Amino acid sequence: MKSFDRQYLIWALCYAAAGMALGIYMAASHDHGEFVTHAHVMLVGFVTSLIYAVIHRLWLPAPSRALATVQFVLHQAGSLAMFAGLLLLYGRAASEAQVGPLLGPASIAVILGMLLMLVMVLRAGAMKSAQSTDPAAGPRAAAS
Repeated sequence: MKSFDRQYLIWALCYAAAGMALGIYMAASHDHGEFVTHAHVMLVGFVTSLIYAVIHRLWLPAPSRALATVQFVLHQAGSLAMFAGLLLLYGRAASEAQVGPLLGPASIAVILGMLLMLVMVLRAGAMKSAQSTDPAAGPRAAAS
């Protein structure tokens, strides 16, 4: 079974490396035109993926495989499309009219990924609450 906490951690570190490289490039070139792209790579890519890794590790021991996969794909595909669009837009390689059709769906994918993560966390909490109030589960379940 694929470990989503590890997958998110790997992606988070890749986003961190890309964001830092972009930041170093901006500093070296004295052209900070990509600061919006840099911020999105670091926050949507690195920070959010790292938070998702921690959530999977600490609070989602057995998420729905299908739901977790859809959530993962939505976040990663949306993030990558967003970064590509922003890089083109703020790098002046494409106009807003050209990248708008990419950035809109990418943003929606990232938001849908966040909402699916919320659903998984709520489901996990509901299952834990049900186990702790089930007398058949025993004292160990109630103590956790």
